[in-house]
Amino acid sequence: MVHHQHQHHRKQDSADPTSLLPLPAHADHCKCARKPATALLRLLLLLAVLSFSFLISFLSYSLLLADDVPLQAPTSDQQLLPCSSVPNNSLCCDRSARRTDVCFMRGLVRTHSPSNSLFLVVDSSNSSASSKEERIRPYTRKWEPSTMATIDELRLRTANRTDRHRCDVHHDVPAVFFSTGGYTGNVYHEFNDGILPLYVTASRFDRKVVFVILEYHDWWVSKYGDILSRLSDFPPVDFARDRRSHCFPEAVVGLRIHDELAIDAGRMANNKTIRDFRAMLDEAYRPRILDIVEEEKKTTMMTTKSQSQSQKPKLVIVSRNGSRGIENEGELVKLAQDIGFRVQVLAPKRTTELAKIYRALNSSDVMVGVHGAAMTHLLFMRPGAVFVQVVPLGTDWAAEAYYGEPAAKLGLKYVRYAISARESSLYREYPRDDPVLRDPESVNAKGWEVTKKVYLDGQSVNLDLQRFRKRLVRAHGYLLARRSRNALSTSEERNSV
Repeated sequence: MVHHQHQHHRKQDSADPTSLLPLPAHADHCKCARKPATALLRLLLLLAVLSFSFLISFLSYSLLLADDVPLQAPTSDQQLLPCSSVPNNSLCCDRSARRTDVCFMRGLVRTHSPSNSLFLVVDSSNSSASSKEERIRPYTRKWEPSTMATIDELRLRTANRTDRHRCDVHHDVPAVFFSTGGYTGNVYHEFNDGILPLYVTASRFDRKVVFVILEYHDWWVSKYGDILSRLSDFPPVDFARDRRSHCFPEAVVGLRIHDELAIDAGRMANNKTIRDFRAMLDEAYRPRILDIVEEEKKTTMMTTKSQSQSQKPKLVIVSRNGSRGIENEGELVKLAQDIGFRVQVLAPKRTTELAKIYRALNSSDVMVGVHGAAMTHLLFMRPGAVFVQVVPLGTDWAAEAYYGEPAAKLGLKYVRYAISARESSLYREYPRDDPVLRDPESVNAKGWEVTKKVYLDGQSVNLDLQRFRKRLVRAHGYLLARRSRNALSTSEERNSV
């Protein structure tokens, strides 16, 4: 731009090359008399031209800068994901995410389970609906080829309408297709790879949606039935076994996933968060919990707790058998009681009803547990409660990424307790200077199988109770202070009414 201004000045000079030169010596008297006035006028004219040139140059430079700066922030429509708007009689697949692929079909969508196919049936006269085929494995661990190879693949195809494209079952609501294969059977993966992505994907339909499940498991549907009933008003369809042709006006194939046990409100309809998911769990389990309470009243003599006992903060220890178990769990229970907690030891099994686990943790003030899949149940805790995660050797990164960070996003008070080498059973098995004790990162660098063998399957914990006591005392003090603040706030609200 400086170069542009210099050029402009040279053009002005060439227009009148004598404007700033002295007059010739032979000029007559009259011309000499007019010299001061003429020179002054010409000088003023030149200054005016130069000022105008500078103004034009400045405005041009400003406009050039303005081209690089948006006039306003991008609207939400400008930030839409691929396939966010799918016209009728069309098929679109979003393969831009690292974790998952998701395809969308709009129009007459017909299932054909014998060929693992979904057909988008269009009129042959519709020239805009060109022949198209996509393939997708509807599971949320796209970056793991070995896992994805075990997931059934669906073929999505457009087809001209013919008599053979009949519908045995007509649905007037959309369908969401997903797989319960992969790591299903591990509670962390059941929530992280399945239930949470299902909520992210299906909540916008406000329960007016049918779930079509590949690699359908009766036990999974039974286990998560309370949650499924809050996401869909219709029974799920077993894609492989139900050989009838189901027809839908729309289909979403695959599930969206945001992060580990988390929801990104900016990518959700109505800006829903992980706390909204937590509220949905409350609604899902409340009826069953009320039934459990009534059953207990009928079958057992329920003793009434003393007022002092019921006022104590409740601490739940999530117990593990075998690897990563707490060897001195009994002593931990006594320590917590001495500090002032009501203590419940919860040992969930694969067959334990989720409503019972939910009931225990939803009513708790503190959950204590060793890093592992059972820590997924932090989702059942109320915001403001305390989550104490015992982190064994070699599990630092996973403990934070999979449970520590999600706990904070849920609104829990997260307390990380990384054990020392002396608190690990590995201390009794390896020399003091062995990398297993001294440098776990170097051991983990050898690969997942080594990590699993040494730190996940081969380690238990013996807590230094004097050291651990400090964490529990702080948690107890935090809860009492929080309870006092809440009581004061409630009192002020009553007085203001």
